[in-house]
Amino acid sequence: MSRVVVVNGSPRKGWNTDLLLTEAAKGAESKGAEIQKFDLYSLEKYTGCVSCFGCKREAHRGECVIRDGLKPVLDAIDGADGLIMGAPNYFGDLSAQFKTFYERLVFPELTYNVENICCNKHRIPVLLVMTSNAPDTMYTSLLENYKNTLEKFIGPTKVLVSGETLQVKDYSKFDWTMFDGDQRHKRREMVFPKELEYAYALGESLLD
Repeated sequence: MSRVVVVNGSPRKGWNTDLLLTEAAKGAESKGAEIQKFDLYSLEKYTGCVSCFGCKREAHRGECVIRDGLKPVLDAIDGADGLIMGAPNYFGDLSAQFKTFYERLVFPELTYNVENICCNKHRIPVLLVMTSNAPDTMYTSLLENYKNTLEKFIGPTKVLVSGETLQVKDYSKFDWTMFDGDQRHKRREMVFPKELEYAYALGESLLD
């Protein structure tokens, strides 16, 4: 049986990012994949890359040698057949917890050798999900950079973006003149279900 790892880089379980990742996972599961999910905000303490270069030494080439809360996640991905991951956009980039994970995922595969820049011998398909308060067209170049890097070091990558997301159930509790609560609720009812369907379809086709 094939196995797909799902990594949730959002602190809000049951909200936008988590819902999209869950549907993508259901899509992969419908094709017979076993799902292993990790919530980054629920893991034991972990750090970003500490630039120890242990992953560049022959004994651990391509492997992050830090043994903390991320170790089980990275080990699971190393033996997986596919990867579904995502996070909300905070201040113009994916969440800090996700970026920390992303550093540890990608950097070990970088060789610093011009002859062969990547040492990854186990390339797997990736689905990257991002949610944002801003319109879904606002971060095209950011996501293109993520896509290019992931395709270079991890495997073929597809991207799903959900913009203008519903942030809270009751906007009247906040003095937020930047957002139209009624519009956000309407989008949640009309558009978000279609994005969930698309996430399912992407998950369904992940291992094709």
